[in-house]
Amino acid sequence: MISEAQLNSTVAQLFSGIKFPGNPEGLYSPLSYMIEIGGKRIRPKLCLLAYSLFKDAFDSGILEPAAALEIFHSFTLIHDDIMDKSDLRRGKPTVWKKWNEETAILSGDVMLIESYKRIAKAPVAVLDSVMELFSRTAAQVCEGQQMDMDFESESCVPLEEYEQMIGLKTAVLLACASKMGALIAEADPACCQALYDYGYRLGMAFQIADDYLDAFGDEKVFGKPIGGDILNNKKSWLTVQAMLKVADKKALEEAMNIKANSAEERKSKISAVKAIYCELGLDSQARSEVRRYSNLAMEAVKEIGLGAVRTEVLHRFAESLVERAR
Repeated sequence: MISEAQLNSTVAQLFSGIKFPGNPEGLYSPLSYMIEIGGKRIRPKLCLLAYSLFKDAFDSGILEPAAALEIFHSFTLIHDDIMDKSDLRRGKPTVWKKWNEETAILSGDVMLIESYKRIAKAPVAVLDSVMELFSRTAAQVCEGQQMDMDFESESCVPLEEYEQMIGLKTAVLLACASKMGALIAEADPACCQALYDYGYRLGMAFQIADDYLDAFGDEKVFGKPIGGDILNNKKSWLTVQAMLKVADKKALEEAMNIKANSAEERKSKISAVKAIYCELGLDSQARSEVRRYSNLAMEAVKEIGLGAVRTEVLHRFAESLVERAR
């Protein structure tokens, strides 16, 4: 089995070595920028981790698809930031803010193409399965993003619809990463499915943690301004639960409808909505839900015979992903 230290070192080397064409500069500079500002590289790490459960060395057959997952994720972030009018990403100006919306759209498009070029370098024996998994996942992520935008204009969203949305927008890509690593390692179908379920449930935990941190996190750690979901009327886990549990729905609606044109108005809106969250105890309940999904992730791989050592590696990865919301 490949060690966690070797895995982390491989990921660092992989992304320090990624290069894009130099011309036209206006098209490719944003791609390099997104890779350089980094992130946790969760999806390629999970892909390589799943692969490492069954193999003893990395090669281009897994490294290129793993990189593709991060490049695809970066593409979604570029476009998401345009739709959400977000100014910061990972503490840095977003692509549309640093350049312009037109450049961001086009650079995002070419980033998507780049991800497919790298996915196509998966081993021939599993290429059809890998490509089908990735293509299905890419479409699902777009479906989730559309649901997220649709929810902005709805006054009330059922919990099951919110869970479907984050399952598509966030969880399926982690599930894809986990299963892809297992597929390329030629693990048996039961292991591949169990690791897909592990990644999916972990993705649910991750998104709820993200929703929590958007309201209650530290901006310096979170990498973008706190309260963005509130200002954009996003239906986060906190919002959906508040709508279900608050006795005075009018007060919640009034808080969410506060104008947010000036800095003072934005601050007032965020404070008013967060006060309702805290009154309902949703801050602690969100953390409990993160733990619940994290535990369910481990349940998914409990019976597939990985052994104590490999199971503990998956447990440590799960803990590292959600510890920021503990």
